[in-house]
Amino acid sequence: MHCANCQGLFKRKFLWKHNKVCTLAQKSNKTGRTRIQALCANAQPIPNGVSSKVWEMINNMFQDEIADTVKKDKVIIALGEQMFNKKGGMQQEHIRQTLRELGRLVLAGRKVTPLTKIEQYVMPSNMDHLIKAVKIVAGFDEEKNVFKKSNLALKLGHSLKKIADLVTCEALIAGHKEKANSTEDFLQIYKTRWNEYVSASAYRSLHEAKWNAPQLIPFTEDVKKMHIYLDEKQKEYSHVLSGDQTSKNWTKLAQVILTQVILFNRRREGEVSKMFLTMFSSRTSTPLHDDVAHALSDIEKQLCKYFTRIEIRGKRGRKVPVLLTPAVVESLELLTKQRSACGVPANNHFLFARPGTVNHLRGSDAIRLFARVCGAQRPDSLSSSKLRKQVSTLSKVLNLNDTELDQLADFLGHDIRIHRQYYRLPEGTLQLAKISKILMACEQGRLAEFRGKSLEEISIEPNETVEIPSTSLHAELQDADEDPTPGRSPQPAGSPLPARPPLPAGSTLPETGEPSLEMDDVEHPSPAAAEISEVSRSSHSTKRKWTQIEVAAIEAKMGRFIREGKTPGKEECQECIASSPEALKSRDWRAVKFFVRNRVVSLSRKTFK
Repeated sequence: MHCANCQGLFKRKFLWKHNKVCTLAQKSNKTGRTRIQALCANAQPIPNGVSSKVWEMINNMFQDEIADTVKKDKVIIALGEQMFNKKGGMQQEHIRQTLRELGRLVLAGRKVTPLTKIEQYVMPSNMDHLIKAVKIVAGFDEEKNVFKKSNLALKLGHSLKKIADLVTCEALIAGHKEKANSTEDFLQIYKTRWNEYVSASAYRSLHEAKWNAPQLIPFTEDVKKMHIYLDEKQKEYSHVLSGDQTSKNWTKLAQVILTQVILFNRRREGEVSKMFLTMFSSRTSTPLHDDVAHALSDIEKQLCKYFTRIEIRGKRGRKVPVLLTPAVVESLELLTKQRSACGVPANNHFLFARPGTVNHLRGSDAIRLFARVCGAQRPDSLSSSKLRKQVSTLSKVLNLNDTELDQLADFLGHDIRIHRQYYRLPEGTLQLAKISKILMACEQGRLAEFRGKSLEEISIEPNETVEIPSTSLHAELQDADEDPTPGRSPQPAGSPLPARPPLPAGSTLPETGEPSLEMDDVEHPSPAAAEISEVSRSSHSTKRKWTQIEVAAIEAKMGRFIREGKTPGKEECQECIASSPEALKSRDWRAVKFFVRNRVVSLSRKTFK
C-alpha cells in the first residue's frame, strides 16, 4: 500500500512503522496500525461512478483480503451505494458489515466453485454453486443438517435478493433484456428453492440454539451500583475537564454521560450514540401548559420541571424521547462548549463525537467498560438490550392498565404487540411459577378445589401431599362422621348446621341425622379419593374420634365448603383453627381439611345413591 504522505510502497502490516518515521507525515497523522491503513486507502484515486462518501466508508473497514474483494467488485460497491443513499449514511457499520459478508461469500466461492464475482451468483445456471458456497461460508454440517452461522446464511439470502434486483434494474437501464430476464428467472428459482436448501435449516438451527439458553436479566443491585459509580465519575470528570481541556478528558466525560443516558432511559445504545448535536442544542424549554397542569398531580408537575426532554431518531426512523436530568444537561453543555478545544472536528455532527475523527463513540463499548469496574455481580448482564428487557419485564409487577402499557411501550420505542410477545415474564419462569400450579393440582386430584379461580389466586405448595393418616379410607370416613353419642348434639348459637345437597326423589337419610357409609362406597371411590399413595395405605396411625365441640367448631367455620362440595386449602384450614383455638388445639390443618373432605365425599355419595 502507498503511503499517503510520501507515496512510498510498503507492506500493509508494516505501514504503521513507516508512518512513525515518515518525514512528510504531519504530527496529527501519526496514528494507530489499522487507522493508518484507512487513511492511506482514502488517499488512493476514487473509482469512476463511486461517490467519495461511499468510498471513504468502504476504506474505513479493516483492510484485509475481504476489503480488497469488496473494492474490486463493482456490483458490491453499487449495493453499498444504494444502501448509503437509502439510510442517509446513518448506519455505516451495518452497510460495511453487509458488504463484507458478500466479500466473504465471493472468497469462499473461489475455492470451491468457478465463480469469481458476485454478479455470477445471481445467474440461474449457477444456483448449485451458490448454495454450495453459502453452506461453506456459513459452516453447514451435512450429517446434522445444521448451520454453525445461521444468521450469516439468512443475511446472505436477503443480500443476494437485493443484488439480483440491482442487476435487473441496471440491465433494463442499459437495454440488456436477456440479462434482465435471466436475473428474474433467478429470483423465481430463489423464491421456490432457497427455503428448501438454506432458510429452513438455518431457521431451525437458530431456534434450537436458543433452547435451554440462560436468560440474563440485570440484578437491581447491579443497576444501582452502576448508577452510583457513574454519578461519582460524572462529578470527577466534569471538574477535570473544566481545568484541563484535552481530548482524553473530553472522551472520559462523554463516555460517562453516554452511558448514563442509555442506562436511565433504557434506550438502544445505537440510538443515543448517533444523536446529533443539533438535537441537543434545539431542545425546547417550553413551560407546562396551564390546562395540562390541571390533569397532573403535584409530584408529576415537579417532574415535568425537573427533567428535560429531547427527541431523537429511533429504530426504523421512529421518533423516540430521551429524558435528561439537570446534572446530565450541565455536563452536556460543558462538552458542547469544549468541543473545539479538545480536538473535535467542526464537521463531526454527533453529540458524543470521537475527537480527531468524524465518527461517534459507541455506547456498547462504554457500557461494557463501566460494567466491569463498577463492582457489579453480573457485569455481562448489563447491556442496553438486557436493561430494556429488565424494565419491560418488571413492569408486569406494577399491574399497568392497557393505556399505561401503551405509554411504556411507546417510550421504549416498540409496538405494543412486540412488548407483549418478547418483553413479558421469561417463558421458563412463567411455566415454573404459574403452569406448575395446574399440573400439581391435577396430580393431587384437587383441580375441582380451585374452580373459578385465576392462576394468581391458586395457592398450592410443592411439598404439599394428599395423604389420609389411617389404615383405610373406610375407617377414616367413619371416624370423621361418627359422633360419641347416637344423636347429634345441638349446635351453639350462631352456628347452624350446613344445608345438605338435595336428595333424589324417594331417598331418605338415616334417623341418626348423619349419612352412614357402606362398604359399597369404598369399593367405588371417586378419582380424587383414589389418589392415595401405597405408603399412606400401609402406614398405621392412632385414630381419635372427633368430639362434639370439635365438630361444632369446624361446621361453624367450614360449613360453606361442605354445602358447596369443596375441599378447603391450607390457609382456610389454618383460619378455622385460629377461630377456635381452644376447641381445635389438638388438631392440625390436615386433620381439619380431611374432616371436611370426607364429609363432602360422604354426602355426595349418599346423594348419588
